[in-house]
Amino acid sequence: MMLCATAMWSTAGSITRQLHSVQGFEVTLWRSIFAAITVVVLWPLIHRKKSFLSALSGGPVLWVSGLCWATMFTCFMVALTLTTVANVLVAQSVAPIFTALLSSFWLGRKLGPRKWLVVLTASFGVGLMFVFDTQALAGKHWLGFVIALGIPLAAAINWNAVERYGGESDFVAAVFIGAIISGMAMLPFALPLQSDLHDIGLLAFLGVFQLGIPCAICVVAARSLRAAELSLLSLLEVVFGMLLALAFTAERPGIWTWIGGGVLVLTLAINELITLYYEPNSEPNSKAQSVKNTP
Repeated sequence: MMLCATAMWSTAGSITRQLHSVQGFEVTLWRSIFAAITVVVLWPLIHRKKSFLSALSGGPVLWVSGLCWATMFTCFMVALTLTTVANVLVAQSVAPIFTALLSSFWLGRKLGPRKWLVVLTASFGVGLMFVFDTQALAGKHWLGFVIALGIPLAAAINWNAVERYGGESDFVAAVFIGAIISGMAMLPFALPLQSDLHDIGLLAFLGVFQLGIPCAICVVAARSLRAAELSLLSLLEVVFGMLLALAFTAERPGIWTWIGGGVLVLTLAINELITLYYEPNSEPNSKAQSVKNTP
């Protein structure tokens, strides 16, 4: 399920580049609307006995998760209008670092020497891209990269909330909440609407197949996968997304973007594999209960 989710997420950059005239705020608006509709349609397949309205009353943590999804949805599309697909994907790939740092404060998990080495090495990879790749620094690219950092920050809060309170709320409903908040926030900036039928069709595809379905799949998969597994599989979006952008758009990332991004992804992948196979008890499968029982 996570492999499918990452493959579907990775289509965003290459499809967005095919739009005719629609701008970032309107892209986010339409994508969020179609994503919200998708979650409502999928709900009976995911929960045959639980009503959608009852799931929306899941408490404050559900709405915190919804705000996190809204931040991710909005930052991703706005960043894409300012910088390259590769830069956005590299920025969001630091989510495991932010998640680990937040876990140390929120869930009381101390970072050992290996974790700090991972943080420093991954930061070095990002630094290579920005120091040596002039494309990454030119014009609005730096602003796009900074906005894209909102994605891993929100993801870190979201996944720690799911791990801490996963047994108390249904976080599929949070995807719907996030899509609604994102759409409402973007509406004033998106007016007057300029999308033609071609753009609406692509945005509908993004909302349904790039956002709504994979986000719902990801939340469902999080009930069974450990955080290390989720982090490792999520990194595939960076690989898939950069390859799709290379194949279907005119973007050609500089060599240092590839090198820096490669250092980052390889470092995180090795770390997650070590965590998964050599520290099997570090992230128990039963997230909510295990965290509550941890002294």
